[in-house]
Amino acid sequence: MPKIYTKRGDDGTTGLLYGGRVPKSDPATEAYGTVDEAVAELGLARAQATGELAGHLLRIQRDLFVVGADLATNPDDRRKLQPEVSLVTTGMVDRLEGLIDDEVDRHPLPQEFIVPGANPLSAAIDVARVTVRRAERRAVALGQSGREVNPEALRYLNRLSDLLFVLARAAAGEPAEPRSREA
Repeated sequence: MPKIYTKRGDDGTTGLLYGGRVPKSDPATEAYGTVDEAVAELGLARAQATGELAGHLLRIQRDLFVVGADLATNPDDRRKLQPEVSLVTTGMVDRLEGLIDDEVDRHPLPQEFIVPGANPLSAAIDVARVTVRRAERRAVALGQSGREVNPEALRYLNRLSDLLFVLARAAAGEPAEPRSREA
């Protein structure tokens, strides 16, 4: 049985998809590592969810593996990426937009800032949401460092944080979550 440790990262580097190594502090590692954090946090949310919401969260987790692969690819080998397997596509973004629209139709959004934490499920989704926002910032920084970043990956992360906001509000249920200011 293969061992989980390789010892190759003991020098402070990590491997890229399709070869090559970068420092663990590289902007690419920061970007796809933050995506990985979001996957784990969504797992915590999914463990508390049921029905359609659990299904949405699982699909998002699987999509985030695509985002992570897209960000973790050796720049010289991006041509090897496969749509919706390791390359984020417009269709993936479109699916998120459709889910956002459907959820907002069913659960209208509050018109002011709210204080997250109505219940463990909505709080877990909100934690994942802010991690996705950080992943987006890290992906932008990766592009600003001169590396190629798929614009669809950036759009996906941006839309995903919006969707997670909507899903967290739906998971909060009634009574309404506290507003950021007392009335």
